[in-house]
Amino acid sequence: MNKELPDELHERIKRLCAAGDELARAARFYDAVPIYEEALAVLPEPREDWSAATWIYTAIGDAYFLAGDFASAWVPFRAVMHCPDALGNPFIRLRRGQIYYELGDEHMATQELASAYMLGDTEIFAEEDPKYAEFILPKLEPPAKA
Repeated sequence: MNKELPDELHERIKRLCAAGDELARAARFYDAVPIYEEALAVLPEPREDWSAATWIYTAIGDAYFLAGDFASAWVPFRAVMHCPDALGNPFIRLRRGQIYYELGDEHMATQELASAYMLGDTEIFAEEDPKYAEFILPKLEPPAKA
């Protein structure tokens, strides 16, 4: 179910996430996480019903990912899949694939990075370490004709 928040809660969450985003832009990823978690705590239960949960979980996971803490990044990127519009989000699928890759699960990395590619084409890899595209794109190319 995809619910919309009352304006007051929505504005509070936007302010908190903007503060977290500012810290993340300054590469203060671990400082950003508690701000994002505070925004998540503002959401009424069940949190997964709210559209805002999708972008808050993604922000938390992205902060951990950018900090290189892949095991911690996995927790919010697992939770986000129960939230509105996560399944079809190419960025979420990209980060999930990258986390699987970094944690050594090539099978799941292949599935998630292939989904990211199908949803976002090669542009999804443009700002990322080239190793992810180098890992997945050859697997997606059709076999050469004999």
